[in-house]
Amino acid sequence: MQPSSLDFSRRAELTELMDEPCSREVLRACLKDLHRVNRWFLGYRPILRWLDSLELHKLDAPVRIVDVGCGYGDTLRQIEKWAQGRGISAKLTGCDLNPDSVAIAAEASADASRIEWVAADVFHYQSTEPIDIVISSLFTHHLAESDIVRFLRWMEEHARVGWFINDLSRAPIPYHLFKAFSKVAHLHPFVQHDGPVSFARAFVPDDWRRMCAAAGLRDDEFNIEGFTPGRLCVGRRKQQ
Repeated sequence: MQPSSLDFSRRAELTELMDEPCSREVLRACLKDLHRVNRWFLGYRPILRWLDSLELHKLDAPVRIVDVGCGYGDTLRQIEKWAQGRGISAKLTGCDLNPDSVAIAAEASADASRIEWVAADVFHYQSTEPIDIVISSLFTHHLAESDIVRFLRWMEEHARVGWFINDLSRAPIPYHLFKAFSKVAHLHPFVQHDGPVSFARAFVPDDWRRMCAAAGLRDDEFNIEGFTPGRLCVGRRKQQ
């Protein structure tokens, strides 16, 4: 499918280069550039704002947070700083299917960091302790809808406090803006290709309502919220 023929009313059937095998060096360069993009465009804001809303200091410490599809690990490192700044005791685990991503995330973390990095398929991940919160960032658009429904069910089963999906919104404006920006910013060629494709593969609110319903959730049990620029997030807070 050519970009000119994209129909943003439907999810595009396109592939991302970073989903294919590549060297650790190439993956590292791509993940570093994605970290830069997250920093420039406030990519951590949705999850940090959601965590603030949970009043985690009222829970028994430490709060156990698992980041699925953790990639470069930058989201968890931001959460680690956030928790330290608020005096919240948190036990953080980054889980990614790709062992190279886990190795890159570990090497990018400070020696003083206590984040645990695990290479595992989330559906086979066996936590040794109860999980309070499950998060993911720029992860679900890589999956087929059936796997997203399965992931929603997995989070419902394992997250005692709640879960939060931080992903992209399928729309032409962020697609074209990122396509132009990535070239001007001289981002890695894989990122220049994958960024627009990610927007075309992402979801809209009706998609999330359909998938959440398929996972057994009622409309009043989750919240869908957009964030400028180009983010669409789904959150679930359970009664404590």
